[in-house]
Formats: sequence, structure tokens, C-alpha cells
Amino acid sequence: MSHTHVFKDNQAVAEAFAEYLYQQVEAAGKYFHLALSGGTTPKVLFDHLAEAYADRMDWDKVHLYWGDERCVAHNDPQSNFFMTSERLIDKVPISPGNIHRIVGELLPEREARRYPLVLQEMLPMENGRLIFDLIMLGMGSDGHTASIFPHQMELLTAEETCAVAVHPDTGQRRITLTGEVINAARQIHFLVTGASKRPVVTEIFTHTGRCESYPAYHIRGAQWWMDEAAAPSKE
Repeated sequence: MSHTHVFKDNQAVAEAFAEYLYQQVEAAGKYFHLALSGGTTPKVLFDHLAEAYADRMDWDKVHLYWGDERCVAHNDPQSNFFMTSERLIDKVPISPGNIHRIVGELLPEREARRYPLVLQEMLPMENGRLIFDLIMLGMGSDGHTASIFPHQMELLTAEETCAVAVHPDTGQRRITLTGEVINAARQIHFLVTGASKRPVVTEIFTHTGRCESYPAYHIRGAQWWMDEAAAPSKE
């Protein structure tokens, strides 16, 4: 199973992962292709990056992408891009040309075809797969990751780079990277915090219960950065 890093709380997770990310960018060549996640945990990370790494990180190297996006306007509070802009992009010296957002305003089916063309222009390809340097992932308490939900497990093995996903409760449509693209990344890192995640994390790490029904279980070779509340139970 994947390598784990467990810290006291969300802030400690954010600080440790920010330093790790900084080191990866430093060691990179000309560009570092980073796919971001939304959700609560990255907010703390983005705040810390903006505060502690605005002048330290070589932002000219960093190209930002998103693993998924809600089909809403770019300035909608639900938008992952909007959250990242408020917390990070607007506070660091990154060129607008280095920001490659999923356009949530477009017709979802159209955007699921357009965004892969952006990725094809920017990312290297190996063995027929587009390669991110690092993909950040979160995980919901239902075991979903990116916007691959348990009722759409076929998105884990879809041939397409991006797909239209549907939130199982709200019916909200989203654009998501598919599983094969995620699994092809050079590095995959889950940032998971909060006690509500512990039951699913425990099943994933012990290969028990309903683990195979969780999309996050099928992401291979990831590192997991967790707070003590989310870390798998030792019982």
C-alpha cells in the first residue's frame, strides 16, 4: 500500500506538504506540471503557500491544472478555480499563462473534449498517456476522489482523458480527470483530514469492508498526507 505521512492537524499537514512541494519544484527541470484539488483541506495548504512561499517558490516553473471542476462560473463560490484564485493565485507571482483552468461555464460535454486538448499542448506523453509531474487528490467520506464517485466506477478505466461526472446527491455536473490519467502521474498525493474520513481510510488501508467500492482505493502508488483524526484505525 501507499506511503503515509501523519501529522497532528490540518495545519501541520499543509505545512509539511508545502515544503515537500517546494522541494519538488526546486528539483524540477524547466516546468513543473501540477494538478490541484478542491475541497477543505487544500484551502489551508493554499493559504500557507501564499504566506510562506510567495517569494520563495519559483512560480515561473509551475503550471497549474485541476483534477476536477464543478460546472459553475469561474467566480462562483463553489468553483475550485475561484477558491484557488482567492487563496493562492492572486497572492503569488505566477504568470496567467501558467494557469490552465477547467472552464466550468461551458457545456460539460464540450469542456470534457476541450480540456484534454489543453493538456495535450502542455504535458509530456509517455506510453500513450499524458503525464503530470504531481497530482493532488482529496477524498470524500464516500471514498470518491477527483469527481469520480462510487456510482461511476467506469470513469476509473475510461479511455477518455476527461469525463462528465454527476454528484450522486445533488445531481451537480462536474468535469473530472479519469482514473488512468491520474494513475499515470509521476507522483500522486492524497491530502485527507478530518475524522469523517477515518472509516473509509481504514478500509482502504486494511483492504477490508467495502474498500473496492471506493474510487480512491483504485489509485495506485499514492502517498497519503493525513492528520491524526483521519489516519487509519489501528484496532
